[in-house]
Formats: sequence, structure tokens, C-alpha cells
Amino acid sequence: MPISRAPYKRTYKHSAGRGKEYRIPCAFCKRLVPRYKTFVITRSSSLLKDPVLAKQLDKRFIHTGKRKLRICPACARFRGIAQPGKSVRRKKK
Repeated sequence: MPISRAPYKRTYKHSAGRGKEYRIPCAFCKRLVPRYKTFVITRSSSLLKDPVLAKQLDKRFIHTGKRKLRICPACARFRGIAQPGKSVRRKKK
């Protein structure tokens, strides 16, 4: 009798060789993390949050800047950006 096999194939796409991956500081906790492990979120900044400036400026000429923030996995889980691992999800049930 053959051994039963999983209906899926376990592939680790993230574990391909990339040489020396440089480290980036986390936007929140400043921990140095390899770049491929970080989560990227975009935040926008606007002048329109100030009600006095919003009345004075013409909204057509205001450019809201967007910036990329790179976050370590621990901060991403804490802030709800990424889900915790399977073992933690199973424990909560």
C-alpha cells in the first residue's frame, strides 16, 4: 500500500538564494531586519488636515506625498497588518 501524500506540494518560495541581503531598520521599532522579511505599507501625508490651511489653499494644487514604510514581522503582527502564524491561530480557537 503506498504512503498517502498531501494534496498540495510544500514549496518555500521565499527561501531562494539571494546572496547577502542587506538589512533595513523597521519604521516603528528600528530593529534591523533583512529586506525580504519586511512588510511594506504606504502612508500619505496631507496639508488638508489643518482646517485653517484647507480654507486658504486651492485643493487642485496640493500634492499629498506618499511614503513607503518597511515594518518588521513582529510590528506587523502587533498592528494587525499581518496575521500570526498557523500555530498561534490554531491555539486561539
